[in-house]
Amino acid sequence: MKPGKIRVCAYARVSTMTEKQQESLTNQQAYYNHFYQNKKDVDFIGVYYDQGISGKLAKRPGFQQMLEDCRAGKIDVIHTKSISRFARNTELLLAVSRELKAIQVDIFFEEQNLHTLSNEGEVMLTVLASYAEEELRNMSENQRWAFQKKFQRGELVINTKRFLGYDKDENGELIINPEEAKIVQRIYNLYLSGMGVHAIAKLFNQEKVPTVDGGRWYSSTITNILKNEKYKGDAILQKYYFAEIKAKQRLNQGQVQQYLITDNHEAIVSREDWEAVQKRLKQNRKANLSINCNRRYPLSGLLKCEHCGSTLKRQKYYKGKVVWVCSKYIREGKAACIGMRVPDSAVQDWSIYEPTVVKEENISGKKHYSYSCQENDTSRAGATHSENPNGGLLPSVHRPRRTAIKL
Repeated sequence: MKPGKIRVCAYARVSTMTEKQQESLTNQQAYYNHFYQNKKDVDFIGVYYDQGISGKLAKRPGFQQMLEDCRAGKIDVIHTKSISRFARNTELLLAVSRELKAIQVDIFFEEQNLHTLSNEGEVMLTVLASYAEEELRNMSENQRWAFQKKFQRGELVINTKRFLGYDKDENGELIINPEEAKIVQRIYNLYLSGMGVHAIAKLFNQEKVPTVDGGRWYSSTITNILKNEKYKGDAILQKYYFAEIKAKQRLNQGQVQQYLITDNHEAIVSREDWEAVQKRLKQNRKANLSINCNRRYPLSGLLKCEHCGSTLKRQKYYKGKVVWVCSKYIREGKAACIGMRVPDSAVQDWSIYEPTVVKEENISGKKHYSYSCQENDTSRAGATHSENPNGGLLPSVHRPRRTAIKL
């Protein structure tokens, strides 16, 4: 250690923004401040923290700032509650630990009573970190199993804070938010009257109509509302899925079972209006596809992002390199889609004549690309549907019985 007072910081993390987790973070900060308050040989720098960010992510702002300060020689010891709060990924944890050890920065894991600068530090850290990572895997599998059971029972898993038009009651059931419902109804009425999604978004931004998250209106926002079956009272469960424990969320193109629940909750728009909107959306897609077919590039309008389903646009990248990039990512950034950048050389020999989902895989450190036809995915889903056209009745304590259909 450096001579004089030991410069100590603490690191805390909570994975959600709920009131309970906020209270937990406040308690952790108070604990560390009180713990070092009267230690005369310690210069307590403060608490670095991250909130609402998963432990599986390396790019945490508080965490990264702490590392930068360590590299700048401002910190001697990092005090954290446990390995799982610091990092559950064994590879990441060991990499950070070794980097800090090389510059004589110690990490103290209180729950495990472990110092990384001790003789047995790295050996014990490897064992305990592997255990923490396996614990995460088991927990994720249990959560996935629990969600599957909820879907099979017809229970919704929806964040209404990002879902315009509905709130949840004390039983977790969807109930209409009257003011937001008026906005949804207006979107449907404007679209059925002939106004396009771009024009509606522009109008709402001019009128400063509030969005569900306080941001701007985009054509994709309007389109998603127009395509959402929940506004007619139905619910499709498991639209997105995780291919692996640490993988990013992907659009479900038939890889895992989906469930349709009809008359799940009170509708905001009539079934007739919703179906009329889908008909017009389909007509517009066909018209756009016809236009795209006459464009300079044969694949224009046909390649779809595997993460959000949006069209990939052809762009010139660094030093004239041609790539295909998710259009939603281009318009709205990472908040809307994590995006994908596909080299033109990877797709130029593909013989594609209909909308196709591009899939990206990392094999031995190199990216490989393949594709699956959306029509085939749809037909597979339809085949499953035909095997069980009637579904089953789903009893519920707080709501009427309803029909769940496997898609």
